[in-house]
Amino acid sequence: MRPSTTRLLNILVPVKRAVDYAVKIRVNPQQTGVDLNVKHSMNPFDEIAIEEAVRIRERLPKGSEPVTITALTIGPPKSVETLRTALAMGADAAFHVELPETAPAPEPLGVAKAVQAIIEKQQNSVDMVILGKQSIDDDLGQTGQMLAGLLDWGQATYASKVDLDLEQKNAVITREIDGGLEQVCVKFPLIVTTDLRLNEPRYASLPNIMKAKKKPVTKLTPADLGVSFKPQMEVIKVTEPPKRVGGTKVESVDELVEKLKAAGFTAVS
Repeated sequence: MRPSTTRLLNILVPVKRAVDYAVKIRVNPQQTGVDLNVKHSMNPFDEIAIEEAVRIRERLPKGSEPVTITALTIGPPKSVETLRTALAMGADAAFHVELPETAPAPEPLGVAKAVQAIIEKQQNSVDMVILGKQSIDDDLGQTGQMLAGLLDWGQATYASKVDLDLEQKNAVITREIDGGLEQVCVKFPLIVTTDLRLNEPRYASLPNIMKAKKKPVTKLTPADLGVSFKPQMEVIKVTEPPKRVGGTKVESVDELVEKLKAAGFTAVS
């Protein structure tokens, strides 16, 4: 699959509705997960993905054929609010794979299979998938890698810079790694997962928020895609970490050593 002659680039951006980053997380009374009756918003890493897709379009020279940006989310009916945010930021259209309100959150493999099915429904016209490196609710960080494996596409994870060469049909991605930065060159089609330093997402303007209400959102079901979101993992119990105990001041090193000994710490020779 290569970019077609009818358009320059087709970008798909999966986004997730997650508990807002500013909310203080609390375990629900059943200890099966966190309390979800709180404010939700788009996963911050996915906001970065939408912003980068829009910036790719803006960086192209005037007169170029348009870049198509399509957002995608999987979740309950309220997830359409997340799609409207993506559309207000600059996406052109969206897919909503709707799940029941009481359905468990889909796992990375199920999400990757659903995205794969949507790409295949688009007759493999997608050139690039940009998504957050992880979601702030489960921090699994696996969807992008699984999707690349299912599609047999190249991948560049933890991207902090994205440069496209459309004539050569490849991308030079700067990745954040433990030792610093790494540059990789990946041919289209490809998967990119975003890191925090890739960009700073814009705020959607009021006119764009109003325009987003008129942009198309296609609703799908898991049955339409031939996928199942049945959980493969079982959560036994969720508990809050123990509360931290206040520290104690000491007057001298000798007193500190005595307290450490009393707490069971011994010197290492």
